[in-house]
Amino acid sequence: MKFIHVTVSVKDLNESLKFYQEIIGLPIKRRFPAGGSEIVFLGNEGTEVELVHNPSKKEVSFGADISLGFEVPSVNDMIAKLKQKGIPVGEVLKPNPHVMFFFITDPNGLRIQFLENVK
Repeated sequence: MKFIHVTVSVKDLNESLKFYQEIIGLPIKRRFPAGGSEIVFLGNEGTEVELVHNPSKKEVSFGADISLGFEVPSVNDMIAKLKQKGIPVGEVLKPNPHVMFFFITDPNGLRIQFLENVK
């Protein structure tokens, strides 16, 4: 079995697309209407992020313990990029000598983790 995508319901599709394209760096792979909603798949290789926008749904909800993780070459460079864009950054955690990470939230309140594998 292969894990192929994660679905994120979004309040504002344009705001979410801007975040996932400009901050995360994911290009749009496909976009289409579906039964009153609009669906956009984004990704580079492997697992994709599926954004679903239903205009009649005004709020979305995520569990506090769910996050999407993205590997970055440098946590410090990512923090600088986010601060430059005015995005609040959480505490940098280094649970062992081989990894460090931090969290932000996307426009819908979903936690996003940026992780660096330390060499």
